[in-house]
Amino acid sequence: MKQDATEILVAWADALTDYFRRLFKRYPTAPPRLLEAIEYSLLAGGKRLRPALVMESCRACGGGESSQAALAAAAAMELVHTFSLVHDDLPAMDDDDLRRGRPTNHKVFGEAMAILAGDAMVTMAFEAIAMDAPAELVGPLSRELAAASGPAGMIGGQVLDMDEQKPKNLEQLQRLHRMKTGALLTASCRMGAIATGADENKLAALDRFGRHLGLAFQIVDDLLDETSTPQQMGKATKKDAAKGKVTYPTLIGLEASRKEAEKNLKAALKAVDVLGPAAEQLKCLARFVVERQM
Repeated sequence: MKQDATEILVAWADALTDYFRRLFKRYPTAPPRLLEAIEYSLLAGGKRLRPALVMESCRACGGGESSQAALAAAAAMELVHTFSLVHDDLPAMDDDDLRRGRPTNHKVFGEAMAILAGDAMVTMAFEAIAMDAPAELVGPLSRELAAASGPAGMIGGQVLDMDEQKPKNLEQLQRLHRMKTGALLTASCRMGAIATGADENKLAALDRFGRHLGLAFQIVDDLLDETSTPQQMGKATKKDAAKGKVTYPTLIGLEASRKEAEKNLKAALKAVDVLGPAAEQLKCLARFVVERQM
């Protein structure tokens, strides 16, 4: 068992890259420029946290490292996450020029191709599950991903984030981030459990873990946006304040935000105690999320 979060993330990132290389070969007649745009963002690096959570949740529930269902779910999750980044970076939304340390997709391929590449990644995500997960798991995994990424999940959260009526209190801010950020993180944990046919107790434990981790992740993201440099983050910083967005630091202050992140980390770790030693690498990833340069 690996105990270093970086080793865990790198190991699953390598497995995912191999999967994506095989996946691209399924589209021999697709326009090469489209595949190039997809590959540009999909293989640009990043932490690959969400697919690692899928795979480690699978492991924590007794699944093997070579679970094809979990790997398909992990790939689908990363495809949807990457689609969201490509679209969020567009001028119509966040209008960002830098992502993962290099120009955003639309800066390289143009806005129209960036939109189409994002659209394609969504369809590829569900195709990966349909083709590579066992038949009895295609429905449950697809439902989980659709719910987490749709109007009541990530996309709905993005709408709230763009709304001119900003969150006025902590409860409203948490609702926004449970949808925009937390939904996919929670679904990653749940899909790993679903891939093993885990019972309701294990699924509930991972659901609680994912929800608390999602909030902790966003709080730390807000803190890093305030305190880090573009070189450290690989993307623009201090952009939220410049756009007048409500963040945890602007709402409750830096120190209170740090305490809130720690509180959610403790709750996440406690949630998976019931899974015993099998959840140690999940816990390692959770600590990494909160302790990264906070």
